[in-house]
Amino acid sequence: MSISVRRGLTAVLTSVTVTVALVAGAPAAGAEAFYTPPSPLPAGQDGDVIKSQPSFILGSKATRIMYLSRDSKGEAIPVTGTVMVPDRAWTGGGPRPIVAYAPFTAGLGDKCAPSKTMAGEGEGDASSLFQSGFVNALLEKGIAVAQTDYEGLGTPGDHTYVMRGAQAHAVLDVIRAAQRLPDTGLPADGPVGITGYSQGGGGSAAAVELAPSYAPELDIRGAYVGAAPADLAVLAKSLDGSYAVAFLGFALVGLNTAYPETEILTKLANEKGKELYNTARDICTMEALLRYPFSRTRDFTRDGRPVSAYLDEEPFRSIMAEVKIGNRKPEAPVLVEHASNDDIVPYGQGRQMAEDWCGKGATVQFEDLPATPAFAHVGALPAAMDNSANWLADRLSGKPATDNCGQF
Repeated sequence: MSISVRRGLTAVLTSVTVTVALVAGAPAAGAEAFYTPPSPLPAGQDGDVIKSQPSFILGSKATRIMYLSRDSKGEAIPVTGTVMVPDRAWTGGGPRPIVAYAPFTAGLGDKCAPSKTMAGEGEGDASSLFQSGFVNALLEKGIAVAQTDYEGLGTPGDHTYVMRGAQAHAVLDVIRAAQRLPDTGLPADGPVGITGYSQGGGGSAAAVELAPSYAPELDIRGAYVGAAPADLAVLAKSLDGSYAVAFLGFALVGLNTAYPETEILTKLANEKGKELYNTARDICTMEALLRYPFSRTRDFTRDGRPVSAYLDEEPFRSIMAEVKIGNRKPEAPVLVEHASNDDIVPYGQGRQMAEDWCGKGATVQFEDLPATPAFAHVGALPAAMDNSANWLADRLSGKPATDNCGQF
């Protein structure tokens, strides 16, 4: 990576101006031990709170939680996160709503878990600013936020990065956990929403389309989906050799963890690939981007083929079809946004997903996020933060959603 590109990437990732409501504080007593789940896991329903402790998020009463959820194959797992009840009142009418926040890519290491970094713990990087920007925009409107860490971030095991089923379960179950958490004043069956960008956009999209079957009792009024990685087979080609190829490495760890039958470490990776895999498991976003820019995946495979070539073969072909987003109709209205010159998640991903949902009869509004001259995926974040909060506040206040299916 040239010095100028490296400096430019670092500057963009650290200089996005957001109003940060989450500030660093001293780690809570026993915070690290909190992430060790009981063994065996307690019996219970999806979304039941296993344990909780106070956290520190400015502008809210924050509680760190561990709750029951399910992995991609439906097995019970522990997931951590944070429930934030804002100091500000909700003025939109009715009980205070809850929005599930599916985080932007934080990395794979336990130290990167958003429930740690947003509380001033762990070893997060610039990505924690983005997390706080999304959350702050909601808290300022009096909306409670339930943030998930997803499977394997903070808790034992690897993070199942961008795996549709595991992420959808974690997002929906963190809403259930927030509704069941005592002493919050939050309603047990009130209106809820979902939001996320990039990895979180995929988590939000997966959750809203899986909700009718997995969590039909939730009163979901709307979901914001920003720059969602909806088709991983396409991303395997577009990310290969790019400055953000590390995200493809993250996805391979997630894929191998969620679907061990892929045997990525034993059948796909060469020694260099195994080294990359094991390093990626313990680092956060910025370090990964700066360590592996412009790498070619053919240099990490046993037979010199790029990763995308494997995805046309079984068992990868069937798994790619299973994790693709857009094949199920969301019952709640959705706002999908994407920058036309997105340099990490191709614009066509978001547009095609929106078209697929429209074809199934969903209520979808598709809009372009402002394009920026460089690093457009990150540059579109400030607009996404505001649009997410404003659109969800309208839905949670009872205002009807618009639909522009057939017009984009």
